Amino acid sequence: MTYAPSDILNPAGGEKHLSARFVQESRFGVWFLGTDIWANHVLKRAIEDLERLISNRRPSYPVIADFGCGFGRSFKMLNDRFRPDQIIGIDFDREMLARSRQEAERHGLTIDLRKGSSSSLPLADQSVDMVFCHQTFHHVIDQREILREFHRVLKHDGLLLFAESTRKYIHSRIIRLLFCHPLNSQRSAPEYLAMIVDAGFEVRPASVSYPYLWWSRSDFALLENLFGVTPPADREETLVNLVAIRD
Repeated sequence: MTYAPSDILNPAGGEKHLSARFVQESRFGVWFLGTDIWANHVLKRAIEDLERLISNRRPSYPVIADFGCGFGRSFKMLNDRFRPDQIIGIDFDREMLARSRQEAERHGLTIDLRKGSSSSLPLADQSVDMVFCHQTFHHVIDQREILREFHRVLKHDGLLLFAESTRKYIHSRIIRLLFCHPLNSQRSAPEYLAMIVDAGFEVRPASVSYPYLWWSRSDFALLENLFGVTPPADREETLVNLVAIRD
């Protein structure tokens, strides 16, 4: 029997964990989510970028839902920046929720942790001020369905903070080797933008960013840093960050 590299690295020793709607991370990916590289160079950078993209920023967003909360590394960052009364951490994986609980306890935070699915969120209609969705959509198969759920649970003028890697990045050789994703569900940055607008969100041009971070490039930015080669302006983007408003 022949296995793809992603099979070998998968937590079940070859089983892809492909449910109807979600593909779980590889063993390497799970390990990487717990590293400071992930926290500082991926998660923190995304939250800082998303924060600056918010127009008419409020002093506080009382209820924040963190969709795909993983290890819970975002909890303290969201709490410090947006001063919520409640953070609801949602994940597909019970083990991830257990690790999120440990992270919350480490920072003395009270987090409402709930197991969710991409077909429905365990939240009432118009009960949330902000949905934070960071690097989760490339694991979700029914992306349009979960966007409808985001729209349902957000209050009027509520915000969706969306940060995602694009098809260009997810389909790259190194990512296909080390991580597990549903390859047919990947989208370009314009396709993500169009899908979010189609779901009923308003996305203003000033609230969209296309960071070209070193870890998202095929050469890890070595050509630019060592030889001063400027990245092409007409490149296919590897990342998209945006803030969408629920109408």
